[in-house]
Amino acid sequence: MSRRQVRRRTRPASATAALLLAALLPVAAAAQDVLIRNATVHTATARGTLQGADVLVQDGRIAAIGSGLAAGSAQVVDAQGQPLTPAFFGGITGIGIEEVSGESSTRDASLALGENAKDITVRPEFDVTLAYNPESILLPVARVEGIGYTLLSAGTTAGGSIIGGQGALVRLDGGPDPAGPKVLFVALGAGASNLSGSSRAGQWMLLEQMVDEAQGRIPADSNFALLTPAGRATLGRFLENRGLVVVEVDRAADIRQLLRWSRRHRVRIAISGGAEAWKLASQLAEADVPVFVDPLANLPGNFDRLGATLDNAARLHAAGVRVGFTQAGDASHNARKVRQLAGNAVANGLPWEAALAGLTRIPAQAFGGGERLGTIAVGQTADLVLWSGDPLDVAHTARQTWLGGRAMPMRSRQTELRDRYLRAEPAREAGALPRAYPARVD
Repeated sequence: MSRRQVRRRTRPASATAALLLAALLPVAAAAQDVLIRNATVHTATARGTLQGADVLVQDGRIAAIGSGLAAGSAQVVDAQGQPLTPAFFGGITGIGIEEVSGESSTRDASLALGENAKDITVRPEFDVTLAYNPESILLPVARVEGIGYTLLSAGTTAGGSIIGGQGALVRLDGGPDPAGPKVLFVALGAGASNLSGSSRAGQWMLLEQMVDEAQGRIPADSNFALLTPAGRATLGRFLENRGLVVVEVDRAADIRQLLRWSRRHRVRIAISGGAEAWKLASQLAEADVPVFVDPLANLPGNFDRLGATLDNAARLHAAGVRVGFTQAGDASHNARKVRQLAGNAVANGLPWEAALAGLTRIPAQAFGGGERLGTIAVGQTADLVLWSGDPLDVAHTARQTWLGGRAMPMRSRQTELRDRYLRAEPAREAGALPRAYPARVD
């Protein structure tokens, strides 16, 4: 039997390939009205947790919350008392702008135009959302774990500058456009000193000069100018309109200088990392600076993290700081671990409800999506997750994720590979291809 004949024979039995295709393509189906009945509803609002409550979704939004709601024509899902939460924030990642972390041609999160140290290239106009791919295979991998949105990060790299560029919130529903305003990314501390003359002191010198340029105190045609005309305009908008600047920084001394700089220039900031932020908790609370921490950062991995501690999140929260979560390392491919981070923060003193807020309401509000995302409230976008148990306990999983009222396929490339190879390979007739070659879908 020829290979062509084998392919023709197996084509109708392509359920696995069809499921995979459905899981990976952008979700374009219209939202379906849904009534989720008898759930433990964690609203992430002042209403707190509602026991045995119903949530009615109509036209992609939450229409009602209560008990004994009429379903009408809506599909009914019996939650059986299990937890219902807003879809989770996946952290500050490159989901959709990074496909394979080890392959440079698939990474679009940073800009490197300078070839050596003297060619400082500062381009705040660089916008990573223009490279966002809503068909990235990373989206379904995150969605099946209850992740509904992320903040795209513009990173720093050799040949760039301490200003990485702009990013924004994106929902993982397959839509192509950002779900919030642009934010500007800046990296400070030892990890970025190679971009500022091998000294963290040079970072403040460069930032001050760029502020002077954006506000017209240094002529655009100066031989010492760092910014292009577009860069001046971009940075000027963040300064004039108090746009958010997300700063990656860990050391307490650097955070102290950052608070002084932001106060001096009236710059609105959020901190990513903040391993030693607990040392300045009261100042951060007074300045209303949200901090997105990695609760597993507890070792002095470098000289900026000598004060790292597992109760960082708990100490910040106790002082009144808005605490969210992000993770170091390969965050794009491991976004699902963010709820494990939150669970570890709870184990080290952070109240459970505060941890939930750090995965839902706080990042949505901090990054400009709070009017649509992050809570279960009437009028909000119906980005919801039904869990098999406590979502901060890794022993439990997402039963169903809805984004904009659409039930997401709870399949990904990873689950398909698991299911293909976990079971014993069935017998096949002579000449047929092994299961590593799924039937082709024409």
